[in-house]
Amino acid sequence: MNFDELDALKAKLNALRPLPAAALRNLHDELVLRWTYNSNAIEGNTLTLMETKVVLEGITIGGKLLREHFDAINHRDAILYVEDVVLKAEPLSEWQIRNLHRLVLKHVDDDNAGIYRKLNVTIAGARHVPPDMLLVPEQMAALMHWYDNEATAVHPVVRAAKLHVDFVKIYPFVDGNGRTARLLLNLELLKGGFPAIVLPVTRRLAYYEALDTAHMDGDLGPFIELVVECVREGFAPYWHILGIAPAK
Repeated sequence: MNFDELDALKAKLNALRPLPAAALRNLHDELVLRWTYNSNAIEGNTLTLMETKVVLEGITIGGKLLREHFDAINHRDAILYVEDVVLKAEPLSEWQIRNLHRLVLKHVDDDNAGIYRKLNVTIAGARHVPPDMLLVPEQMAALMHWYDNEATAVHPVVRAAKLHVDFVKIYPFVDGNGRTARLLLNLELLKGGFPAIVLPVTRRLAYYEALDTAHMDGDLGPFIELVVECVREGFAPYWHILGIAPAK
């Protein structure tokens, strides 16, 4: 797969840095909102985009579950954690992944937040069955061994996609795996100098099918293609707010 186009888009954006502070604030607020709304909606959260915006501003929505409010606030806090890790150039570790998951489930399921699952699970609708609970620690250790020793040999977009795919295949936590995986994916993209992406809830079926294809058939192609498409779209807000034509 050729990543020259994405690398060219990144180079175009880098040439425009430093971006105006007001533009960065606007872009960040919009990203946090869309990322939070879509990632939670994929998992069944019923808050609309505008309701999510209001919740993030500190207002409760009548008729919505308290959990749905926490989902939005927690996800926003998890994004800020990801950005802090990138800013400090901290190496990824199981400890960080647990911290990220702890933020995702804060006040929702504190007993399981940041704790590897102690039961076996299935993923509704998927052909793939996650490994036995007893295998989770060693498989997470193996994932981190790959990350520490082999991941740097591949393009950042491939690295981000594979980290997501392999993490979800292990399904290390009782709940919150999908949101954590998408946070990890964007953590890697940001580390690689690319914009964070939003996997839209409108492509949920394609997203799930691509994951199942990767897990059961060993073919990461469809998932990587989906991520590439979203990365390409991730540059569009920059061109818009800066008032320049997209890179050709």
